[in-house]
Amino acid sequence: MRGMSKDDFFKSFKNQSFVEQLKEIPQKFNVVHNEETKTTNITIYGVIGFSWWDESFSASDIDKALNEAGNNDVVINLNSPGGDAFAGIAIYNRLKRHEGKVTVYVDGWACSAASLFPAAADETIMGVGAMLMIHPASSAVWGTKTEMRKEAEILDELEEGIIDIYMTKSNISREEIRAKVDAETWFGAKKAVEIGFADKAEGTTEENPVEPTNLVEEKKRIMNELKNLLIPINQSQDPVPTSAITVDDKGNGSFNLLKKWR
Repeated sequence: MRGMSKDDFFKSFKNQSFVEQLKEIPQKFNVVHNEETKTTNITIYGVIGFSWWDESFSASDIDKALNEAGNNDVVINLNSPGGDAFAGIAIYNRLKRHEGKVTVYVDGWACSAASLFPAAADETIMGVGAMLMIHPASSAVWGTKTEMRKEAEILDELEEGIIDIYMTKSNISREEIRAKVDAETWFGAKKAVEIGFADKAEGTTEENPVEPTNLVEEKKRIMNELKNLLIPINQSQDPVPTSAITVDDKGNGSFNLLKKWR
């Protein structure tokens, strides 16, 4: 979001159900380096990059923390309603260039500009009940119609860059991502894993694991190919084996071998 007050920022959310909760996120930026384990823990809670607000943290804060971390692996604990889009993009690129492993734990919310951080991670883990939200870029502008059209062109380009970032993690098409951005889409932990935005959901049982959508589709493809291979081409009158295969929505299949006169 560009050039907006705090109130205008939250009003830009189409879904206002969670706004009061998002406003209550405590502002916290904390960095702990552990030279013994060669890890750096960074807590990112609250608003990103709006320096004229009461409190926020900036891309410069992240850059300083990563410079101090050296080659340490980095663990980020994230809970943010978002904030300035360009600050979010700068933080994404800075995290992508870090030489150590980057792990992002979404403790609560990863909304708006904060939804870019999981895309920078080598591993993203959604906490129980955590949410990730993507939505259109917006800004506050005052001026002539020419200036407003120019601002709209900037927002178009900004969104293209943001979608580029989402596509580095997503397992669905660019058109589908664009539609989800336009609609303002909120993802729980399971949905975030299915779409590829996260790698793991905490609290998922071994008996009911979350499978990314692309793995489900691959299983369906394999089962359908197996079904075709088991259909006999023998045209004699001898009883020959054929199969009855069922494939469920998760791509799990089973088959029974039957005898059929040809």
